[in-house]
Amino acid sequence: MDVRRKRILYRATHRGTKESDAVVGGYFRQNVADLPDELLDEADELLDVADADLMDWFMGRAPVPARWVGSLFDDVLTFYQGLVRR
Repeated sequence: MDVRRKRILYRATHRGTKESDAVVGGYFRQNVADLPDELLDEADELLDVADADLMDWFMGRAPVPARWVGSLFDDVLTFYQGLVRR
């Protein structure tokens, strides 16, 4: 795995809350190696979002900003919904 993907994986799995580590980290653990290069900037930007905001969006407590609709966030949200159904 290249250095950038390793850095993204580290950031995704060391978020600050166990819930966010499980959701965001879990998604990137499974998918970072296969992410197309053109999505790496988006991944970095998504990882800049605060854990509390991400979890509010995942759980439907706050609307997802238009910036993230139809983006990599949707894939992470689908991953989260799969975790909740288990």
